[in-house]
Amino acid sequence: MSLTLFAHPFSSYSWKVLIALYEAGTPFRYRMVADTAALAELEALWPLRKFPVLTDGDTTVIESSIIVEYLMLRAPGTIRLIPDAVDAALKARFMDRFFDNYVMTPMQTLVSDRMRPEGERDARGVAGATTLLDSAYGWLEQQVAHQSWATGDDFTLGDCAAAPALFYADWVHPIGDRYPGVRNYRARLLARPSVTRTVDEARPYRKLFPLGAPDRD
Repeated sequence: MSLTLFAHPFSSYSWKVLIALYEAGTPFRYRMVADTAALAELEALWPLRKFPVLTDGDTTVIESSIIVEYLMLRAPGTIRLIPDAVDAALKARFMDRFFDNYVMTPMQTLVSDRMRPEGERDARGVAGATTLLDSAYGWLEQQVAHQSWATGDDFTLGDCAAAPALFYADWVHPIGDRYPGVRNYRARLLARPSVTRTVDEARPYRKLFPLGAPDRD
């Protein structure tokens, strides 16, 4: 097995896969998509030019959640990020979708709006995104206030998705003191060695964040 991951250290969806790889101790080649040559290689694999993309010999795997699923089947390493038990696996997959759809997506709406010219900004879209984030924080508060990780005691796919989602969401719409359980969960994620490594690798690229990276984390 020869794994190559096309990704970028500042890409939130790349983080999900990087955290999974670091958690499992799985060896891989990191093809950073940071120049025209790497972008051309990526486009040959996936014309939409979105990353992360994983190659395993002649096999190409696309989309972050599917890549983690593939890794659990083909290169599970030292940790089971998707539990064997059916109900527990469904819960991990649900939390993955929760963080992608209800935290990451509205966060990206806020970032994208800031990148538009002043006269093209979408005040209604921004209001909807901030409302959705508040609702997501409120729901998540009830889930993580009394447990270590997204689904309970074990670190799973859900936490791989949570780390980048909450990392960047707190930058654009701070969790603050309103949701102490969510704030503490985010802190636990950032203290996890696989997440710490991923965050540190991304530090040189913080200037790319359209809203300006805060002087924390």
